[in-house]
Amino acid sequence: MPDRLTYLDHAATTALRPEAAAAMAPWLGERFGNPSGAHRVARAARQVVDEARDAVAATVGCRPGDVVFTGGGTEADNLAVLGVHAARPGPVLCSAIEHEAVLSPVALVGGATVAVDRRGVVDLDALAAALTPDTTLVSVMAANNEVGTIQPLPEVAALVRRRAPSAAVHADAVQAAPWLDLPDLVAGADLVSLSSHKLGGPQGVGALVVRPGTPLRARALGGGQERELRSGTHNVAGIAGFAAALTATRAGRVETAERVRALRDRLAGGLLAAIPGATETGVERSGRLPGLVHLSLPGIESEPLLFLLDEAGVCASAASACASGAQTRSHVLAAMGVVPDRAAGALRLSLGWPSSDADVDHALAVIPAAVARLRKAAA
Repeated sequence: MPDRLTYLDHAATTALRPEAAAAMAPWLGERFGNPSGAHRVARAARQVVDEARDAVAATVGCRPGDVVFTGGGTEADNLAVLGVHAARPGPVLCSAIEHEAVLSPVALVGGATVAVDRRGVVDLDALAAALTPDTTLVSVMAANNEVGTIQPLPEVAALVRRRAPSAAVHADAVQAAPWLDLPDLVAGADLVSLSSHKLGGPQGVGALVVRPGTPLRARALGGGQERELRSGTHNVAGIAGFAAALTATRAGRVETAERVRALRDRLAGGLLAAIPGATETGVERSGRLPGLVHLSLPGIESEPLLFLLDEAGVCASAASACASGAQTRSHVLAAMGVVPDRAAGALRLSLGWPSSDADVDHALAVIPAAVARLRKAAA
């Protein structure tokens, strides 16, 4: 076992914040009410859920009544795409670098993808050409989960309003929520997806913001919870933890982003200096999330590198954590035009709210040595 564990996969999931753990604790023991009931125990649970709506609303810039709690970001994305299409069938569009939770349902309903440029920014001219008056939904993520590119959502929303006024705009803000001030960024979006475990809440909880007038048909039917848009007994403990994590994130966002950005820049700069041929992927750092480093490392492959890093106590990834640890070619890098030889050596290092200088020091000691070892073996 390594002497030190350095976790650099916060974009996959981050550590539970102490505020979230404290908020959940009573609902994992002596408190247990079902919010759908009428008695005092149930009413106490319902109050927790209602107060959590306030936390989501403050984060996104919406009304508490617009918040629909889900089982995570994937369910929120699926509900947005499939729910809008079921309520108003028609052409659906999304960017080519969306998370699979958007790409898969878009493909299921026969939708199309819109190109991005080499920086990973959605091509507004291509979007304009793809839009038609009968377009039903356009989904563009607030920030990409692999390379961290922040998308021009206000421009996307304005373009959709001009070319397809009846279309709904969906923003997957799962990766953006820990780092960016969302109200202005997603103001033009009719639907916004969030996920608890990306910002220090528990896994298995998320939310979809559905602004008034947005056509949406439920995918989960039964008890009629969440304004009949998502039936099922509420995960009260999870929702309480989600709300506490949102509140803590919002309170410390500016300070945390500045601190982590400095760590990110030191990590990226150190690796570029120490690894010959290494390059950063995508847009300049100012246009990326503060916690994301994405490198292309020629002469190696990601899978053996990740194995060596894990042995040395550095947890990292090559792409999105979507498929049981399997490393497959990234559709994000392919859409950005990264050639296969360089994409094969992709490395995503993502920092989070608990990240420290010691994490960066350990990574800078371990990663260049692992790359050199692999290159020497391949020579």
